[in-house]
Amino acid sequence: MNKKESPLARLLAELSGPEQPSVNTRLVYLSGLGGNEIELLRQTWTRITPERQYQILSHLFRLSEHNPTLDFDHIFGLCLQASDERVRLQAVIGLERTEDVSFIVPLIHLLETDEAKKVRAAAAIVLGNFALLAELGKLSPNHRARIYSALIGVLEKEGESVAVKRRALESIAPFSRPRVDEFINQAYHSNDVELKASAIYAMGRNCNPKWLPIVIKELSNSEPEIHYEAAEACGELEAEEAVPFLINLVDDDEAQVPEAAIRALGKIGGEEVKKTLQSLLGSPEERIRQVAKVALTELIFWEELL
Repeated sequence: MNKKESPLARLLAELSGPEQPSVNTRLVYLSGLGGNEIELLRQTWTRITPERQYQILSHLFRLSEHNPTLDFDHIFGLCLQASDERVRLQAVIGLERTEDVSFIVPLIHLLETDEAKKVRAAAAIVLGNFALLAELGKLSPNHRARIYSALIGVLEKEGESVAVKRRALESIAPFSRPRVDEFINQAYHSNDVELKASAIYAMGRNCNPKWLPIVIKELSNSEPEIHYEAAEACGELEAEEAVPFLINLVDDDEAQVPEAAIRALGKIGGEEVKKTLQSLLGSPEERIRQVAKVALTELIFWEELL
């Protein structure tokens, strides 16, 4: 082997080689590629089996979760039109934190045309991040209109699966539009527990205080998924009125509900909340102590900043 061969070239040769060794941390060399490097990757990628592609993408996603400074968007984007469903799905999931507007059109295409509902649902979730950016005025009016139209189209589409409609509803929630409110209300009053849970989640993302009475009421719902989402929504709405109810949920028996309540308390803040979070640092449950510590740290940070 040429001793002057770059680490990237050696890695690509290994990935496309006949032995197909297991992926490892040297995949960090695939972060932040540009120009000729991306073209070299594109040529190599066609020689890698779908199973191997999926394995690599999954590992890249885990690496980026542990180190947000790593940027594998170009690889995930390369696989959005892959023939293999698992590869496409993992590629979309990999873009969950991207703010690159060049992915908006491909994601809309997947949302509207992909045969796999899991891929469509995942595309809707990522478009939700762009919807929030659009509502904050960080995207062009054209991008804003395209995202809104695509998500509304899913909600209006007859025969679309509940799984995809749920994610479309959650994603379109940041838009302050009467039509969005209509879909949230419609989902909330449905007989489908999962759809109702998504409606409550959407109320939090919508950030309109008019939803507060509903969200507080649902904190006592017997369905774990419902009062979990209600707790999260209270945090998004910064609902001081919900503090006593959220404190009660810290002792809830259902998995993840206490953690949701603690996170919400941290977002709401106040002296009573601070004392509660400090007391939870002595909880016998390690996970509760960890979540309380993070919530308290963030609460103090924002207090000092303000």
